[in-house]
Amino acid sequence: MTKQTFLHDKHVALGARMVDFAGWEMPVQYSSIIDEHKTVRETAGIFDVSHMGEIIVYGEDALPFLNKLVPQDITKLVDLKAVYCQLTNKNGGIIDDLIIYKLEDKKYLIIANASRIDEDLNWMVRNKCGFDVTIVNESHNYSLLAVQGPKACELIKSLGIENLPSFFHIKRGELFNINVWISRTGYTGEDGVEILVRNEFSEYLWDKLLSTGKPFGIKPIGLGARDTLRLEAGLHLYGNDLDENTTPIEAGLSWSVSKNKTEDYNGKSAIDKQLKEGITKKLIGFKMLDKSIARHGYEIYSAGEQVGIVTSGGVSPIRGENIGMGYIKNLDNLAVGSTIQILIREKLHDAEIVKRPFVEKKNKTNI
Repeated sequence: MTKQTFLHDKHVALGARMVDFAGWEMPVQYSSIIDEHKTVRETAGIFDVSHMGEIIVYGEDALPFLNKLVPQDITKLVDLKAVYCQLTNKNGGIIDDLIIYKLEDKKYLIIANASRIDEDLNWMVRNKCGFDVTIVNESHNYSLLAVQGPKACELIKSLGIENLPSFFHIKRGELFNINVWISRTGYTGEDGVEILVRNEFSEYLWDKLLSTGKPFGIKPIGLGARDTLRLEAGLHLYGNDLDENTTPIEAGLSWSVSKNKTEDYNGKSAIDKQLKEGITKKLIGFKMLDKSIARHGYEIYSAGEQVGIVTSGGVSPIRGENIGMGYIKNLDNLAVGSTIQILIREKLHDAEIVKRPFVEKKNKTNI
């Protein structure tokens, strides 16, 4: 049975087109994807991302337990600080990509992808033996709203949250007399916040943010624009750009792997080997050199040989180009500036390998 967020009826009332996403009935768009995309890039948009998972890990061994699960060094987290990381299997493959917040000593909040909550919990329980730790799935108790865009923080400050958390931090706050968690994170490349609120207050908070946000140009934004925004920002989508057969190094996420972490973790030997010896496949960004659009699963060619596969592709409303990401063989002659071909409807179309992100990220400004 397809699940619904607590805001489902709000989306329907706003005329959203609803689709099945990761087992949830979610709004893909309210007006047009391009209009919603530009709204987030120019003013502010609000997203319902309540399908995401919230997992609390606490107990005497919470820190060493989490350090066993991810390549990041969790010992470096201070209270209310967050870190992006991957939940890795024994081969270094990515079970999920996560954000871990240290709420207080021996207590952590994990934000997980909607499609991977069960897999994440199963893996955590399998690794729990020998650790004094409690794992609680709070996903069904909370809604998550993202307010993103150049005017997003200005809006939140106008509502009484004058001291916003800095980038990748979280804090307690009150919005319209509702107790919430506010984090300076997002999935758009823009500045903004994500607001964690108990389900019973989510509809009221949604309505108030939309009404008080009108002077800031706020609009509701669907999953369609969320995807084009994250693609322009060069951000990965689990199931497309990340999976259990891909390591963080192959995914271009070596920056999120602690190089001097001494503690053992799942997949450490495989990841360390890739850091020392290199990789056989790599994630690239590309732009199409004609008006064709590359889609997930399309084949990538070079000199008549298939060298890879497209993992994400679509339109970049800001660049006015069609862009994408994909994995290719790690060959010296395939680098930024190289021409490749994408097989689209049995015809090869030229594309150029380019740097990611495709647009300048704004989410580290004014912090």
